[in-house]
Amino acid sequence: MALPTPRIRLRRQYYRLLFTGLMALMMSLIISAALILIKTGYNDHFFVDLMSSWGLAFLFAWPSAYICAYFVQEHVLSHIEFY
Repeated sequence: MALPTPRIRLRRQYYRLLFTGLMALMMSLIISAALILIKTGYNDHFFVDLMSSWGLAFLFAWPSAYICAYFVQEHVLSHIEFY
């Protein structure tokens, strides 16, 4: 017997905020990790450096992603006809 999958219910108005927040969270982690690996390589302090860097990167990534997503959806994609 399969367990039911838990679901979260949110208002539609929070969709863009949640979507850009999750995207910014994942992208800031990936980019922070990649840049630390390129700059210093893997060392004993990698995860400490990553958590510090990731927090700062996320503070910039979320508002940037929110503004860019709005701009692209409203001003770019609205001028393209999809079929």
